[in-house]
Parts: sequence; structure tokens; C-alpha cells
Amino acid sequence: MSANLDTDIMIPMNRAHQTYASGQVMRSQTGTVLTYYFNDGMIKAQGDYIDGRMQGRWIFNKKSGFLWQVGYFDEDGKQHGDWTVYKPDGTIQDHKYFVHGKRSCRQRT
Repeated sequence: MSANLDTDIMIPMNRAHQTYASGQVMRSQTGTVLTYYFNDGMIKAQGDYIDGRMQGRWIFNKKSGFLWQVGYFDEDGKQHGDWTVYKPDGTIQDHKYFVHGKRSCRQRT
């Protein structure tokens, strides 16, 4: 599994099948940008995937179509920096800060 995330957004990297039963592609990569899709074609998650690790800024969406989380990964694929969780109406539900995979008490600047 990739990253140290809540189980809802953990994404297995070694799927035996690359398409859903409907034929929809599960994931695609263009350059360093890796995109995961729901079975209806909507984007589930997207960000840089370099040397087998999630890196930099990633966005995660809920199946219902709303932006769920935005966060950052370090070069080792660990959560690092600001992580924001959104409510369905787009307002902020929670804000977290990580330092190389460990949650920090640091406040958002």
C-alpha cells in the first residue's frame, strides 16, 4: 500500500487488473503524473508518482464528486507538510501538518 493514509485513500499499487468490469481504466500515468479513477471515470486521486512513490502535491476526491483531501508527500512517499480535509460543501473540515510521515502540532502558517 502507498503512504500512511486513512484506509479510504490508501491505493494499492499492484493491481492484477488495470480496468474495472465496465472497461474503465483504473489508473493512468502521463510523465510523472499518476491518476486513479473511480469506475465511472471520475478522478479518485492524482499527483506525482516518482521512483515508485507518491511525491509532492496529491488531490483526493470522493466518489460523489467533491474534493476530499489535498496533501503533500516527501521524496520517500511519506505525508509531509499541509494536509487539508474538505466537507462536501467545500469548506475545510480539518487541517493537519505532517513531518516525514508523523503528524505534527505545528499550526498552519
